[in-house]
Amino acid sequence: MDSRIDYGIIFSVMMLAIIGLLSIYVATIQDSQNPLKNVVSQVAWYAIGAVIIAVIMQFDAEQLWQVANYAYYGGLALLFLVLIFYSRAYAATTGAKSWFAVGSFTFQPSEVMKPAFILMLGKVITNHNSLHRTHTIKGDFALLGKLFLWTLPVLVLLKLQNDFGTILVFVAILGGMILVSGISWRILLPAFLIVAVVGGTALLFATTDWGRQVLGHFGFRSYQFARIDSWLNPSADTTENGYQIWQNMKAIGSGKLFGKGFNVSNVYVPVRESDMIFSVIGENFGFIGSCVLILLYFLLIYQMIQVTFDTKNEFYAYVSTGVIMMILFHVFENIGMSVGLLPLTGIPLPFISQGGSALLGNMIGIGLVMSMRFHHKSYMFENGSGTFTQR
Repeated sequence: MDSRIDYGIIFSVMMLAIIGLLSIYVATIQDSQNPLKNVVSQVAWYAIGAVIIAVIMQFDAEQLWQVANYAYYGGLALLFLVLIFYSRAYAATTGAKSWFAVGSFTFQPSEVMKPAFILMLGKVITNHNSLHRTHTIKGDFALLGKLFLWTLPVLVLLKLQNDFGTILVFVAILGGMILVSGISWRILLPAFLIVAVVGGTALLFATTDWGRQVLGHFGFRSYQFARIDSWLNPSADTTENGYQIWQNMKAIGSGKLFGKGFNVSNVYVPVRESDMIFSVIGENFGFIGSCVLILLYFLLIYQMIQVTFDTKNEFYAYVSTGVIMMILFHVFENIGMSVGLLPLTGIPLPFISQGGSALLGNMIGIGLVMSMRFHHKSYMFENGSGTFTQR
């Protein structure tokens, strides 16, 4: 059994967990909170995540295939219910109706929807490709249509929650899985150009007064425009809307090459234990420590890619691609916004930021990838019987 457990992935996650716990301790002690309570709470979430990984590892490809529909529809139900029973307090502070809250316990259903969404798209792509062994333009357009139809309900519910940052994560997952689905570049290249034009046009609208008036009719809020302004010119407003990102960049820059040392934080950053946790690493451990963190993420992603190639399972390949895109986009967006390359979106840093919901979503993703190594078999999906057969 030891040979079926990927200890490389476990090592990477454990190293990230240690860095995360130390960073949460530093962040919360600087804000005059109870640091040990926050660390213990995060350790408890890690313990729950470890149990979830152990359970998911018992599911092979065929069982995950059967679970996909239940997970997807269950996730949609949670996304719908949170629109009714959302935390009024969190909505008042964040502007998003995306959190359940019972006393001090909070839960964001969109985080566990991510791996469910990945499983569903993996199933859709595998099923389609088993019916269309030869890719044609017509068949590829049909596959794109299927993927967008399964994605649309998720995006609509997230838009109703006013959670634009999470929408971007799901779009990134969809894009990554489309790239490996076998769809012809004769479709993907024009689609990429269209997305680039739409993105450029949206940025133009978001940076002009007349454009913001138009976007306002489609549900965009003033705080979202303020984040764009802070991104484009962080020094223009360092006391109001741009205060958090400005302080965050000051903290990272003050760490210089080697950092100030553990638990030495002289720059105040609001709510730095969650979305701005990278500022703790930058200030305490400097550029070198930040590079070590990024290398750990690179190692984790490399190991997940290696598992995919070793298992030679089409369904697993799509699922692992979705998990990799989920983690990679979180890292790219969080660190990008921390250093001023990207707008502030409120996306946490995987395995580092404080928060149980996001951690569980990532741990479920790790469990899905580790189940590939645990069930080291090469499968072929038989569409006619709806089952997998070992090659």
